[in-house]
Amino acid sequence: MELDLDWVAAVQANTSAIERRAASLGGRRSVKKDYQAAWLCKAISLIDLTTLSGDDTEGRVRRLCAKARQPVAPWMLERLGMEGLTTGAVCVYHEMVETAVRALEGTNIPVAAVSTGFPAGLSPYRLRIAEIGESVKAGAKEIDIVISRRHVLTGNWQALYDEMREMRAACGEAHVKAILATGELQTLRNVARASLVCMMAGADFIKTSTGKETVNATLPVSLTMIRAIRDYEARTGFKVGYKPAGGISKAKDALLYLALMKDELGHPWLQPDLFRFGASSLLGDIERQLEHHLTGAYSAANRHAMA
Repeated sequence: MELDLDWVAAVQANTSAIERRAASLGGRRSVKKDYQAAWLCKAISLIDLTTLSGDDTEGRVRRLCAKARQPVAPWMLERLGMEGLTTGAVCVYHEMVETAVRALEGTNIPVAAVSTGFPAGLSPYRLRIAEIGESVKAGAKEIDIVISRRHVLTGNWQALYDEMREMRAACGEAHVKAILATGELQTLRNVARASLVCMMAGADFIKTSTGKETVNATLPVSLTMIRAIRDYEARTGFKVGYKPAGGISKAKDALLYLALMKDELGHPWLQPDLFRFGASSLLGDIERQLEHHLTGAYSAANRHAMA
């Protein structure tokens, strides 16, 4: 849609109320036993299994893709009645897109590529746009772009809108996730306004973080972004997805995010087309919790390696 600056200017964020709501979530929402196991299996189906390290190799990416195809030991899935469970996607740098696409051939697991000068987003603009095209050409079905934080910090909403709109166009048929790097946006009001502008410009998802910032996904930031999604859907009729990323490594944290999504947005946002976790170590802890559910004993973390 066209940029509506009056709507953007009207957006506010009551920080103390947001923090109180987020802090209350753990005590108000709790699931145990079979219900917890079911929710953890749901969380697995929503994970963008990620490797974004400077020492990534083709072998590591192939092993990660094998884990995406078979995220939990077969005997566990059989006992849980969850045969065929996979992660939501595999997320890699551009250089590893072709390797991941080949490794996931024959599955419905999409490859997501981080792009546009990830994580800082400070490379020349024409190169950022070109990078999107190269990743799509290599087979990426989803593109995680990073916005220019300076546009938010200076309140230049037109520049942010124009940038996001051009990146959306460059993605073509691929889904685009707009990474706000919320830990660098200073205030929850900035987070709310940036979320709205990116949705106006065509983002399919809004995402908290690159995972490289000092502060990544938090419940207050998530509540702020989720409320922006809810308001946008109420006014326009369009559903936009949400992806918290960075710092979500424990199964209990995943359950809190799922409860928040269910409370605020309902069941449609508990599916992979509208909700993802950006994570690398989360899957290992979920697998440990599921094994404990089935056997009554915790196993060592090294028995559930990612790659």
